[in-house]
Amino acid sequence: MTAGLTTAQLIEKHRPTLDQALEAIRTRAYWSPFPEHPKAYGPEGVPGSLDAAAGQAAFDALRGRRFELDQPGTDGWAGSEVSPYGIDLSIEYPHVDTDVLLPAMRAAMPAWREAGPLARAAVSAEILARINARTHEFAHAVMHTSGQAFMMAFQAGGPHAQDRGLEAVVYALAEQTAAAPESAEWVKPQGKRDPLKLDKRFTPVPRGIALVIGCNTFPTWNGFPGLFASLATGNAVLVKPHPRAVLPLALTVSIAREVLREAGFSPDLVALAAERDGEGIAKSLAVRPEIRLIDYTGSTAFGDWLETNARQAQVFTEKAGVNTIVVHSTDDYKGMLSNLAFSLSLYSGQMCTTPQNLLVPREGIATDAGHKSYDEVVADLAMAVEKLLGDDARANALLGAIVNDQVKARIDAAAQLGEVALASRTLTNPDFPGATVRTPVIVKLDGAKPDAEAAYFSECFGPVSFAVAVDSAEAAVELLRRTVREKGAMTVGAYTTSPEVERLVEEACLEECAQLSLNLTGGVYVNQTAAFSDFHGSGGNPAANAVLCDSAFVAPRFRVVEVRRQA
Repeated sequence: MTAGLTTAQLIEKHRPTLDQALEAIRTRAYWSPFPEHPKAYGPEGVPGSLDAAAGQAAFDALRGRRFELDQPGTDGWAGSEVSPYGIDLSIEYPHVDTDVLLPAMRAAMPAWREAGPLARAAVSAEILARINARTHEFAHAVMHTSGQAFMMAFQAGGPHAQDRGLEAVVYALAEQTAAAPESAEWVKPQGKRDPLKLDKRFTPVPRGIALVIGCNTFPTWNGFPGLFASLATGNAVLVKPHPRAVLPLALTVSIAREVLREAGFSPDLVALAAERDGEGIAKSLAVRPEIRLIDYTGSTAFGDWLETNARQAQVFTEKAGVNTIVVHSTDDYKGMLSNLAFSLSLYSGQMCTTPQNLLVPREGIATDAGHKSYDEVVADLAMAVEKLLGDDARANALLGAIVNDQVKARIDAAAQLGEVALASRTLTNPDFPGATVRTPVIVKLDGAKPDAEAAYFSECFGPVSFAVAVDSAEAAVELLRRTVREKGAMTVGAYTTSPEVERLVEEACLEECAQLSLNLTGGVYVNQTAAFSDFHGSGGNPAANAVLCDSAFVAPRFRVVEVRRQA
C-alpha cells in the first residue's frame, strides 16, 4: 500500500474509480470495484491485500490486547465483546472524555472543509481501498461480533459494505458539485449606468460532527454509508459502536485516522466512542449540541426516541418493519420454494430484510405443478427449508450463530403462537461448540382471526416466519398495504402469474412506499440488495426514514455558503 500520498495524488489515483461509480449510480447497472471472492485477495490478487492466512493471523493478533488509537481525551479502557461463536475476544478500546474529544474533532473540520468535495472523495476512497485490502481480517472481526457465518461476514461485511461506503461517497461528490459552481462572475446591466458586478464564491460547508450509532448484526454494512456520507461532505465523524460489535468499526476508525494523517489532515476527523458495560452513552451523545448528524440502525423504540429528542441534529434511521411476501401463484413452484427457503434461513433470519409474513390464499394457489392447497404450500416450504438445511455443515455455513438471547427467546416463544409447520432444531457447530445455532420456525396462522393479528402484526426479529391464511389475493394486498403503512417494511415480495394481482401489489407498494421484488426464483433473494443499483429501504414508511443510498441521504449533510465581493 502506498503511504503519504498528497490529495492531488489521491485524486489522480482514485479518479477513475470515482468516475465509474458516478456512472454506475446514473445507470443503476451492476458494478463493483471490490472483488467478493476470498481468493481475489493476497499476493496474486488485490495489491497489498491480506490472504486468508494473513487475515486470520491479523485477527488473532488483535485478541487479548488493547486497541490503540491515540485519540484526544482518552481516560481509560472499555470493552467486553464475546463472540456469538463462544470465544472471548478480550479486546480493550480507548474510552474517551467527549468534553475533550469533541472540541478536537470540531477543530479538525476547517481544513477538511477547504479541501473541497473531490479531495474529500479521493481521501475517502483511499480509506475504503485500505479497508478492502484487509477484507479477510474484517471478515473474522464481523463474524465474531455479529454471528454471521464466515462467507457472509466476508462478503456482506467486506466488499458489499465497502460498495455501500463508496456509493455514499460518490453521491456526496455528485450532490456537492451539482449544488453550485465554485465561483461566478455576476454582472447585472444598468442601462446607461455602469453594470453591477460581484464576484461570488460558493462553498459546500459541513453541518458539524456526525454521530454513527452502530448495530450488532451488520456493523460495517449498516455503518459505512452514514460514516462516509458525512465524511465526504466535510463533517467529522464520531463512531459509537454497539457494545457487542466494536472491533469492525474500531478497525475502520484506525484505518481512517491513518489515511487522514498521511494525507495531511487531522486524524481527529474520525474517532471512536467505546463504552463501558451499562454506560449507555448513545443517548447522552445524541443530544449534545455539537452533534449535528446522526445515523442509526436498530430498534424502533430507540430510533423513535432519536427522532423525537435529538432535535439539534438531522437524524437518519433504519429501524424495523414487518416484511411481507404475497404468495398468489407461480409458474416455477420448485424455484419459488427454494428461493423462499434460502431467504428465511440466511443468517438465521437476523436481517432487517428477511421475510416474516407469507400471505397465502386459504383456497390455495395455482402452480406449474398443479393446484396447491394452503396446507400443501406451507408443508412444501417447510420441506424445502429442511432439505436446504439437512446437511449440518451446509446449515452452519448458512445460519451462522444466534446473535443474542433475545432472538433465541423469540424462537422458543413462536411455537406457542399457532400451529407449528416447521419446528426449529438446534445444531452443533463442530468448529465453535459454544455457538447457539438454530434453524427457522414456521408457524401457521389464520389471518381472519383477531387473536392471530398480535403475532403476525409485530416484528419477530430472527428465524421466525408466519404463514398467514387469507381469503383472497385482494385480501392479501389489503393486509400488505396495512402492514407497510402501520408497521413499515424494508422489503416486500410477491409471487403471481396474474397481471392484475401484480398490478395491485405494485400499486400498493408505490402508494405505501415499499421496495418490491417480484417472482424471484433464482439466485437473487428478497433480502439482498446491491449497491449502486438497489435502494435499501425507501424512507417512506415506518421502517426507515432514510435510504441507502440516494441523494436525500447525503444532501442534508452540507449546506452551500456564498461569499460575495464587490468586483
